[in-house]
Formats: sequence, C-alpha cells, structure tokens
Amino acid sequence: MLWLLRIAGVGLLSACAALPPAQLATDAKPSAALSVTPLYNVSFNSVLALPVKNQGMKLAYGKAALQFGLLSLPEASADAKPPLVIFVHGGCWLNAYDIGHSKALSQALTEAGYAVWSLEYRRVGDEGGGWPGSLNDIVQGIDYAQAQFEQYGVDVNRIALMGHSAGGQLALLAGEKLAGEKLAAGKKAQQVQAVIGLAAITDMASYSLGTNSCQTATAKFMGATVQQAPELYQQASPSQGKAHPKTVLRAAGAGRAGQAMESGFNTKLE
Repeated sequence: MLWLLRIAGVGLLSACAALPPAQLATDAKPSAALSVTPLYNVSFNSVLALPVKNQGMKLAYGKAALQFGLLSLPEASADAKPPLVIFVHGGCWLNAYDIGHSKALSQALTEAGYAVWSLEYRRVGDEGGGWPGSLNDIVQGIDYAQAQFEQYGVDVNRIALMGHSAGGQLALLAGEKLAGEKLAAGKKAQQVQAVIGLAAITDMASYSLGTNSCQTATAKFMGATVQQAPELYQQASPSQGKAHPKTVLRAAGAGRAGQAMESGFNTKLE
C-alpha cells in the first residue's frame, strides 16, 4: 500500500512539484524524496501555467468527443511494469474546467515512475453530462484502461483511482461501483486496488447548501435541488454508500497530520 499512500499524502499542487519514486513492493523502504514546501491557495491559472513536457497519448474510450483520456507513461526501465494511476480532474462538474489543469500533476507522477490515465468526461454544459452521465463516463474510462493498457506495458493489476474535488466524488462512486460488481461476480482480485479522494465531495446534500460557486453548481449537476430529489442526492453521495475496501481521503491542504479515511470514511491515517 505504500505506493498508494504516498500519493494521498501530498496535496494536489505539491504533487506537481515532486513525488517519491513509485514503490513496487508493500514492504519497500521509501527512497529519499525531494524536500518540497506545500503550496496553498494557488490559482487555477497558475496551475495551467505550469510547464508540461509530456502531454500524453490521447485515447478515446467512447464515441462522444469528450470521452477520452491522456495516457502518460514513465521512461522505460528494466524494472517491473509501472502501476497505473487513473486520475479524475475536478472543476465543479462544469465544462468550463477541463483536463488541462491535470497535466502538470500527470507529468510529476510519470516522472516518479507511475503510468497515468487522466480522464476527460462530459460535464454540466455538455450533452450527456451531469448526473449520472459524468459518472458513467468515468466507469467506462476505467473499464477501457483495464482492458487495453497491458499492450502499453502498464501493470493493470496495480491500479489506483484518484480524483480531486468534484472528480473525487466521481472517483469514489466509481470505485464503489466497480468493487461491488466484482464481489457480485464472485471475483476476489480487484484490479482497482485503492481509491484516493483529494478534497473529494462526499456528502452532496450538505455540499449543495453552501453558497460558493462550486457548491451552487451542485443542483445543475444533479438536475434538481436536494429538496426536490433527496433520494437522488443520497445515491450521488459517496458517504452514503459502501466504499471500496481500500479508500483513502485527504482533506484540502492537509499535510502529514491531516485526516485521511479508509474503509468506511472513518479512520484517521497518521
């Protein structure tokens, strides 16, 4: 689990600066990591301005124009196949915020030895976007990676699903859905080994009652207010379902002592 927890142990923006190399064994000692100072309250435009060398391969997982992802691969080595991080970007579920602000993070992860599948998906303002279309896109994108990425030298048996903010909500729900499907089919092995939420939205009802620009977008994403469709909001809330058995949450701006939650959203990870 070390290779997964190290991803969760840094903020989205500090991850763009540096990450320790990918660990290929759960008992491996971490190699020396670069010392970085976490960044806080960094603007969206500042993230977009970060230099990116590796844009990744654009691959379609569906027929719609926005059903694609960017696959970034680490430099070839004689080591085992790299583990895969599937990343779901945030942005209030709105089509004003796209995959562009995930590119610097993807580059940092690939430089640390991970393969990264950063998903674009239909959002509010796109035909087919919103609830549940956006979630369906994420599940479809994950299925595509599991079926197709072995040909790119990726270890499809070591996958972490990670999402930020609104993307965290979608990642948590997708992880829950996929884990449930495998259990129903009697499969013990889980190709998605862990789900990581970075400042993920877990309670849609309470979130929708806020007044900032993202919170007020919740009703647009859901297609109704919580008063109009309380059961729908419950379905879309990761905290109301059965989490993937290996789920980690990191709060916004949390450092090492910040709260992370596993297997039911109730355990602190120090």
